[in-house]
Amino acid sequence: MPATMPHTLAEAAEALAAGCTTAEALTEAALAHIADPAGEGGRAFITVHGDVARATARAMDGLRAAGLAPSPWAGIPISIKDLYDEAGQQTRGGSVALSDIAPAAATAPSVARLQRAGFVVLGRTNMVEFAFSGLGVNPHFGTPRSPWDRATGRLPGGSSSGAAVATADGMGFAGLGSDTGGSCRIPAALCGIVGWKPTASRVPLTGTLPLSSTLDSLGPLARSVACCEVLDGIMAGEDPAPPQPLGPVAGLRLGVLQGYVCDGWDAGVTEAFERTLSRLSAAGARVEKLAVPELAEIPQANATGGFAASEAFAWHRGLIERARDRYDPRILARILRGGQMPAADYIALLRDRARIIAGFAARTAGFDAVVSPTCPLVPPAIAAVEDEAEYGRINLLLLRNTSVGNFLDRCAISLPCHRPGEAPVGFQLMGEHGGDARLFAVAAAVEAALAA
Repeated sequence: MPATMPHTLAEAAEALAAGCTTAEALTEAALAHIADPAGEGGRAFITVHGDVARATARAMDGLRAAGLAPSPWAGIPISIKDLYDEAGQQTRGGSVALSDIAPAAATAPSVARLQRAGFVVLGRTNMVEFAFSGLGVNPHFGTPRSPWDRATGRLPGGSSSGAAVATADGMGFAGLGSDTGGSCRIPAALCGIVGWKPTASRVPLTGTLPLSSTLDSLGPLARSVACCEVLDGIMAGEDPAPPQPLGPVAGLRLGVLQGYVCDGWDAGVTEAFERTLSRLSAAGARVEKLAVPELAEIPQANATGGFAASEAFAWHRGLIERARDRYDPRILARILRGGQMPAADYIALLRDRARIIAGFAARTAGFDAVVSPTCPLVPPAIAAVEDEAEYGRINLLLLRNTSVGNFLDRCAISLPCHRPGEAPVGFQLMGEHGGDARLFAVAAAVEAALAA
């Protein structure tokens, strides 16, 4: 965004309150970025609500002038992923297989809560078809490019690809995503912003297109930890109050995961992650290596198929019968594998998951967060995944570290930890099940230490 524009939700709210800008000006600036033919707007968005967004912004300016703004955030433009219901809009999940679906009759509660707070919805962002990949590739609506090395064309990460690119490029101050195996955190890492995955039960899934009922969660992608905290709180139905000041990183106990998440790192990831650990240690954090044998049991538990494929197949099988030829073949193949999982294996997976969650919780008790690189790779070239084998290999690598948090049903966040000019690298912090407020505090402290 231009240097004169606010960068975070807090800065935008302050500028609006002080009369330094208007909701209409913020919205027009975001819409101009989306419409720029030299930018990524045409690939980052599937649908743009230009007229409605302008009307909403003007209404929020009028309410603020009358002292009736519904929240400090009223008039700030954001985007939503194409799997959230909006009354009167089709919910296509980034797919043409649902091109003839009826418009939604009601808006998802998580979106409606943000609208009641006065946020301006700019439009619906692009995503991996039916959210079933960590790469960000979409053959139907195009693949938005990561902000890094646009000349080459790098993967944005998925599945919330459009939300990440839009937020990074100034097409709104944040984007709503979803996270089943890392779909908020992976694109945040590959686009150099912040991505949040709440404890799954925190934000209602009502009014969203499912991938896996067991693993799905809804969260924001934004430009700071505080931005994500504001949006998460409203989506969860809490009072939209500004975050409270948080303490320093000194004294925090951070467990650095070993083993399963440590293979195949790019050199840039290794350098940025180790540098981040050194900075946090120098700032007073207690950084300790943490071996958790249960990590290695997760791929073993998923070996018979996992939750995502089996639960996706249960939802998709009727649609596949009607519209098989309209699916991305790579997504279709992954969904069809779910139909091969016996019920006995699914029941065993539920049992194994409960055991692994309990074991992991016992070993990580006493740590303020456990940490790892969000992804072992810096953004790969889009051209690299045109090869079928590379598509599968890179997808599994990008999903590996983040999917741990979904399997364990913990909250997790990705913060950028690279230096300016370097390839983007995400630093992932994972908290306890239900420990969302505490993890926000820890992440804010880490963010402040890295900015010092």
